[in-house]
Amino acid sequence: MSDPDISTAPTRLARLPSWLLTQSARHVHRVVSGRLGLADARGYHYRALAALEEYGSLCQADLGRRAGMDRSDIVATVNELADRRFVDRSPDPTDRRRNIISVTRRGRQHLRALDDVLVAAQDEAFASLDPAERDQLAALLTKLLAHHTRQAKGPVRDPSTSDGLRGSGR
Repeated sequence: MSDPDISTAPTRLARLPSWLLTQSARHVHRVVSGRLGLADARGYHYRALAALEEYGSLCQADLGRRAGMDRSDIVATVNELADRRFVDRSPDPTDRRRNIISVTRRGRQHLRALDDVLVAAQDEAFASLDPAERDQLAALLTKLLAHHTRQAKGPVRDPSTSDGLRGSGR
């Protein structure tokens, strides 16, 4: 599939934030994936290592949830990372059916290297934006994602209101 050129895209499309976001995301994904590929890594590797670094050792299911990955993707990712000795996998002492995943020293070094790769990828992907615009874009995307994340979880229950829902119920 070829990428539409913004200057030749139908005006109706070019005015839609959803279309602009989708097209921009395709370009950014290509840049990030390309940079990670040159480092012999994938985005899933970074997600899993970053989650382990921030939250500590986790069972595989919790790691998948923290990293926002499907079950089959986290299994394959943990296998790849374990094969490269970036993570250790050990039985959960409280439930032998589960594995506990821990980042290794080698995995932390790899994560730091991937941090540098992603800084370069961000610089390439967002070269047309100055630092303030990048911050503004990140803030807007964070707000949008938070809205949709809350919406996906359903209404927030509030026992102090007559209908049990917080806010206007819209």
